[in-house]
Amino acid sequence: MDDVRAVLERLIRDRGDDYASLSRLLGRNAAYVQQFIHRGVPKKLDEDDRRTLAEYFGVEEALLGGPSAAVIKGKSIPNLRSDIILVPRLAVGASAGPGALGADDVPLGQIGFETRWLRQLSGNPNALSVIQVSGDSMSPTLVDGDDILVDRADDAERIRDGIYVLRVDDSLIVKRLAINPAQLSFTVRSDNPAYPDWSNVDPHAIDIVGRVVWTGRRIK
Repeated sequence: MDDVRAVLERLIRDRGDDYASLSRLLGRNAAYVQQFIHRGVPKKLDEDDRRTLAEYFGVEEALLGGPSAAVIKGKSIPNLRSDIILVPRLAVGASAGPGALGADDVPLGQIGFETRWLRQLSGNPNALSVIQVSGDSMSPTLVDGDDILVDRADDAERIRDGIYVLRVDDSLIVKRLAINPAQLSFTVRSDNPAYPDWSNVDPHAIDIVGRVVWTGRRIK
């Protein structure tokens, strides 16, 4: 059981969660998870609590003291690793008309990434979201239907050359920004030469949502 407590504590630390919020997730008092990990009370997780935590962290219940991997149609389901962070995939698209990108968006689902690899991309994995590219303005770098990983913690305060998601007139667009330090401005560029650039843009004139740090593409 000590291993279960260590696993749960590591999962909480890797996700940047806290004991009280997880206790509330379980419908328990704020000290419930902390007492389980550090005081051994209760001795083991309730079955419903264990299932809820396993689903939340995207791991197999066996890691939290449950039964080993289930068998469906004679095939064993592989264990999900405990060092995985689930990133929400949001129902919005860049260059797809009106949309939002923030903590209040309802995810379509989640995509699991290895914690260590994800932390190499972002210092705050909890600020990451996956959205889909719509249109061809960033082709061939990004094409219609690509999933992009957006770091909302890497926004206007840290702006530098790179690809960003911007909010313009309540729409999301994905563009390449080129900084002009001498003029305290930047150029908004499309990788597709058919689309014009916006030159000498005031950084305060556009809402920078976050930096694109990764993309995934279906092979056709």
